[in-house]
Amino acid sequence: MSQMVWIAVVSVVVSSATFLCTAADAEAPTFASTDWPWWRGEQRQGHATTDTLPPLSWDDSAETADNILWKTAIPGRGHGSPILLADKVFLQIADKSRQSLLLVCFRRDNGEKLWDCVVHEGAYDTTHQREPNTKASWASCTPATDGQLVFVNFYFDKAVYTSAVDLSGKLRWQQGLCDYRIHQGYGSSPTIHEDLVISTADNKEGGQVVAMKRDSGEVVWRHARPKEPNYASPVVMPVAGKDQLILTGCDLVTSLDPLTGNVNWEIEGATTECVTTTVTDGTHVFSSGGYPDNHISAVVADGSGEVAWRVNTRVYVPSMLQKDGFLYMTLDAGVAMCVECETGDTRWKARLGGDFTASPVLVGDHIFAVNETGEYSVFRANPDKFELVAKNKLGDSVFSTPTISDGKIYHRVGYQEGDQRNEYLICIGE
Repeated sequence: MSQMVWIAVVSVVVSSATFLCTAADAEAPTFASTDWPWWRGEQRQGHATTDTLPPLSWDDSAETADNILWKTAIPGRGHGSPILLADKVFLQIADKSRQSLLLVCFRRDNGEKLWDCVVHEGAYDTTHQREPNTKASWASCTPATDGQLVFVNFYFDKAVYTSAVDLSGKLRWQQGLCDYRIHQGYGSSPTIHEDLVISTADNKEGGQVVAMKRDSGEVVWRHARPKEPNYASPVVMPVAGKDQLILTGCDLVTSLDPLTGNVNWEIEGATTECVTTTVTDGTHVFSSGGYPDNHISAVVADGSGEVAWRVNTRVYVPSMLQKDGFLYMTLDAGVAMCVECETGDTRWKARLGGDFTASPVLVGDHIFAVNETGEYSVFRANPDKFELVAKNKLGDSVFSTPTISDGKIYHRVGYQEGDQRNEYLICIGE
């Protein structure tokens, strides 16, 4: 296969007889409060859209299964999170037994598998230049939906693709972003803005940000990125009075116009490798990373080029939360922390224990954070003091961020069963 896959839309083309795009489709999609349409939720900040708390305790043992509504075995491995649309749950999976990269759809009420769509088929785990990081997977991205199509990003055959699947499980289109050299892995999730789906693929070959028409995959604009490895997902946020597409990493914090790809501003406000997705307080965007420098930086998002403050705290993989002018975070090394958005001053630190890959999720004033061994800590978003509310346990191996909506937790979890790690999609609720 030619490695210059990004030149044109590849192989799968939408038939006008089977899928029509109306004028309404091109508008910004709208969702119910119980939906979770993409990475970090509809507000893209890791906040649940309702304050209904899920259970603070559960038991996932076979004997009791207290507050476990359902538990569905899923094949293969992945670290991406589930998304929710009406009565369906969508999840990306890398199934080595089928040598396939898939989007899988489940019933939301009972976890029954409805369908799977093979997005790529072939030896996905061998056709690359380097083994990924042990904390990476071949399905580390989270899907995004506009209510009619589900969009997925996968690395396959030394390149990265964005693909669209309809709600019946049919692959509608596929677009190559660029060649991709594996360094630590690939895990950048797509984002949606108005009639576009936008994806990134930063890597040592030279990355691309690509905006595509949601209905067809037609490329609307491209923006070249430096030849650096980086893993952060793009995010569109209303900040400093307008919608800005924010990119962190490659030693830069970059703001693009999401409709045109034109550069609003770009400064040296990040380290080379970032994983986290930025958050905002309406004035600043916050970059964090862990290689080669540990940092959190607050960048004034009005184009002035000002870095309001910078500290050398290591928040490399878990994304932060912003609430009422304060940042809440779980450091990779198992410490919870609260920082003032305006000054960068630390309000408090508290040890949770373990190592963290999953990002915390905010429900009302409760923060749900889970470490790599499945230990859940629930603490309050309170700038005055650390207040632990609950501790619990789920599974044995957790890299995926939970999705929390309408008083339920949907989570991809690994269990060590004999000498094998097996994954399950679990729903926790009363």
